[in-house]
Amino acid sequence: MRLLVWLPLLVLALPFTSFLLLAVVAPLRRAGRVAGAVGIAAIAASLGGALLIWNEGFRHTATWAWLPGDGGPMATVGLLVDPLANAMLVLVTLVSFLVQVYSLAYLADEPAPALGRYYTYQSLFAFSMLGLVLSPGFLQMFVFWELVGLCSYLLIGYWYQRPAAARAAVKAFWITKLGDLGFIIGIVMLWAATGTFEFATLFAKAQAHALAIPALGTIMFLIYLGAVGKSAQFPLHVWLPDAMEGPTPVSALIHAATMVTAGVYMVTRAQPLFALVPDVLALIGWVGAFTALLAATMACVENDIKRVLAYSTVSQLGYMMAAAGAGAAEAGFFHLLTHGLFKALLFLGAGAVIHAVGSNDIFRMGGLFRAMPQTGLVFLVGTLALAGVPPLAGFFSKEAVLGGVWAAHMTWPFVMLALTAFLTAFYMFRVVFTAFFGPATAAGHAHEPAWAMRGPLWLLAALTVLLGLRLAAGGGEAHGPAWLAPLSVGLALAGVALAWAMYQRGALDPRRVAAAFPLSVLDALARRRYGLDALYDGLYRGFVLALSRLVGWIDRYLVDGVLNVASAWTLRGGDALRRIQSGVPQDYVFGVAFGVLFLVVWARLWMR
Repeated sequence: MRLLVWLPLLVLALPFTSFLLLAVVAPLRRAGRVAGAVGIAAIAASLGGALLIWNEGFRHTATWAWLPGDGGPMATVGLLVDPLANAMLVLVTLVSFLVQVYSLAYLADEPAPALGRYYTYQSLFAFSMLGLVLSPGFLQMFVFWELVGLCSYLLIGYWYQRPAAARAAVKAFWITKLGDLGFIIGIVMLWAATGTFEFATLFAKAQAHALAIPALGTIMFLIYLGAVGKSAQFPLHVWLPDAMEGPTPVSALIHAATMVTAGVYMVTRAQPLFALVPDVLALIGWVGAFTALLAATMACVENDIKRVLAYSTVSQLGYMMAAAGAGAAEAGFFHLLTHGLFKALLFLGAGAVIHAVGSNDIFRMGGLFRAMPQTGLVFLVGTLALAGVPPLAGFFSKEAVLGGVWAAHMTWPFVMLALTAFLTAFYMFRVVFTAFFGPATAAGHAHEPAWAMRGPLWLLAALTVLLGLRLAAGGGEAHGPAWLAPLSVGLALAGVALAWAMYQRGALDPRRVAAAFPLSVLDALARRRYGLDALYDGLYRGFVLALSRLVGWIDRYLVDGVLNVASAWTLRGGDALRRIQSGVPQDYVFGVAFGVLFLVVWARLWMR
């Protein structure tokens, strides 16, 4: 038991120790593969500890004073270990470990210093997410929340020499900061009203109905804005597809276990507080469902394999948020865990394809299943799981989400999520049929990746299958009415059939289908991302840059102008006054005498 008490701290400390070693010991960081070995060893040990904690079902809370106050500490730091954190610890450490192993082969051609920098960032990223997961209060969570954002910026912009990567990193950083602004305002307002940041205290007050704060709805909405930015909910979802400019293993980590899952985790952790504000919960559900459907339509017209998966992540995050908004946060979190496995599998599989073919465009691939059967098989497993086909893990978690939304009587969000299930199967099998079973356009020189890349792929595929089989063997859990599962499976199979007819069988011409009204309008809007990127770009150029130019003009011509005029007058006045200094002592004596005489006369006149 004493070992278990210290084990969560060790799980957190190991990646941080790796980061410190690589950041401080320059020769170690510059020795690329050695740096990789250090990072991998640290996260592997952290994974072992996380598995032990999860297997034991360990619960523990420990806090230490951080910010002192008159009536006790204003804030504390510590560790909160419970089933929610335990499951998340395993997901974060597992995906981080597999991504770091995979990266050794994927980035084998990178210069040693650059590879060392990559593993330094990876270690900090893992530490930041683990710290967020183990946070016992909002303030500590926000500190790690910002560290996660910083690491995402650094890794998305890893190839910072590329203008597109640099722009994508900045875009991700600033758009998520819009949400973070609401988050920090919300938690400060909550502290001002309750005197604490701690989850345990806040949840106890919520359970005792002692949180009758007039502005609680506003506070929780502001806190939710942090999740809107981090978990790419409409309208702050636009940063996530552009984040594909980073290395593919980074995309797998961000989409499966770190950055984008932080928002869902925070909403799940704070569910007792959100339950007190039904209007905010309803908003979360509606926005989540709308985000899921909107992103799915954009995935249907995207040709870049990584961007298809990015829009898929936005869509699935909408599923998770919709469940939280329906009061079924446990279903959303269940989907987060299963999604983490098969989304990491899909991204790493896409990375293997890109590594072999040298292109992200699915229409420049084709026939890859013959050249890369292992990669094709594991990618197909991930696709079936994402489409929600039984008995894979994604089927059970998707059913839990749909059942929770239906039980909350959120009819239109349910309809949007059901339509999203159809579109998810369609756009994912569009990728499969085009890239793996289509005409062989690039398969001549394609090849299976090294085992450092194949090993993580097979492990993730096996976990996806085994988890699904285990859930099926246990009978699963009934979610919603009896017709829900047949409807969901039917929609998924319909999506597969449509993709087969359009991209494999050739019975339907995709161009003619897209040209049919009103699909032509929807197709045009989806390809232009519904104008949201153009809108943000216009606001940036028309407002932010215009405002900065105005401020620059005021600074240059008004502020500097006034100072320049004042300094010029001072110089001229000084130049005029210095001329009365003759340097003759007699003149100074006459001046003093005249001054004394003037003061005497003035004093006599004043006294009268």
